[in-house]
Amino acid sequence: MSGGLFITVEGGEGAGKTTLIAALQERFRQDRGKDVIVTREPGGIPIAEAIRAVLLDRAHTRMDGRTEALLYAAARRQHLVEKIIPALRRGEIVICDRFVDSSLAYQGHARGVGIREVWEINRFATEDCMPHLTLLLDIEPQQGLSRISADGGREVNRLDVESLAFHRKVREGYRIVADMFPQRIVTLDASLSPERVAEEAWRHILNKFGLNIG
Repeated sequence: MSGGLFITVEGGEGAGKTTLIAALQERFRQDRGKDVIVTREPGGIPIAEAIRAVLLDRAHTRMDGRTEALLYAAARRQHLVEKIIPALRRGEIVICDRFVDSSLAYQGHARGVGIREVWEINRFATEDCMPHLTLLLDIEPQQGLSRISADGGREVNRLDVESLAFHRKVREGYRIVADMFPQRIVTLDASLSPERVAEEAWRHILNKFGLNIG
């Protein structure tokens, strides 16, 4: 991965990941003159997008938690070897919407599969290729779900229609994961305006990678 930067953005449903990623992509271009590869999980390449369609289909409510965890890990593996790792080897900047931490929070904690168990599945899938920095957007689940309801153009998937209790477990899971990886994960208050969240995220990026602020 020499030469490249790997940044992931995490958070519950409606936290504002897409908005933040777009703002960071523009900031890298304007302030640093650098293009950014933006991608997402599950997805980013054809095989992983096909797995995404299965995972997020609202008809698949009977999917077992371990099946779900394994499918996410499989999509992640292909995405890494086909898109992310080659880009990092070319010295490029990659910003990914979700990565391993989503699996730990959603399947590991909220589904009850076990954070450690899901971590081991993903260590195998990723060969320990992890982000240099993760920006975790923290928001009260009811507020995030309200944002989704208000956005008529947003994809509504199988996870969006889970119970409020499930989404609260996801938030709890993310907080546990953030405590596991304090050197990598930065938690941001996603209830703030998109502009303030983007400014705070940019500050952390500059500090993390040894660049001058401003």
